[in-house]
Amino acid sequence: MTSPDLPVAAVVAVSARYRRGFADLLSSLDPAQLATPSLCSGWDVRTVAGHLVSALTTSVPSFLVQVLRARGNLDRAVDRDARRAAGRPVDEMVAVLRERAGSSFAPPGIGARGPMTDAIVHTADVTVPLGLPFEPDPVDVRIALDFVVGTVPLGFTTRRRVAGLRFVADDAGFARGEGAEVRGRGVDVLLAACGRPAVLDRLTGDGVATLAARLTGR
Repeated sequence: MTSPDLPVAAVVAVSARYRRGFADLLSSLDPAQLATPSLCSGWDVRTVAGHLVSALTTSVPSFLVQVLRARGNLDRAVDRDARRAAGRPVDEMVAVLRERAGSSFAPPGIGARGPMTDAIVHTADVTVPLGLPFEPDPVDVRIALDFVVGTVPLGFTTRRRVAGLRFVADDAGFARGEGAEVRGRGVDVLLAACGRPAVLDRLTGDGVATLAARLTGR
């Protein structure tokens, strides 16, 4: 069974597991760690937490209003929503992540693999700069890689970023794309495909230099 064919309930169960894991992580962090810049450009650890919370608490109509207020700029609307949610006390954010971990809501046109991928990527966004361990199940990472590299979803990656590259994650049994190779541990390949240059030194292959140039603008 390929990842697009997975039952929605199975994908939601994976999302729930990573949301609960993020809640446990968040509850263990001190103020300095919360203020640490994450791999997600412009966001500290607390704002990443706010983003995951806002995804579970903001309705579609409410978010569309925010997009309108941001003059149609989706990224700006997401940023504002994340910062607003990040203003909550940490224990409230932890409670939301735990209580609503099993939410099956997904943005229109994205599907269940979007929130699941979001939870994995944003956990890594936090653990990498904090120097904390994060070992997502390679089976889950493969689902996320199929989603990101296979469908090039809005908000996760771009066609320009992945064009002409072959992404390979041996631990996840994943290989997709045509061209110069970008190879590494599944979660690192996923992060790079999602635009995180901080993990490029963990990757190998002739395509890494091309991907690096695309991510850094050099």
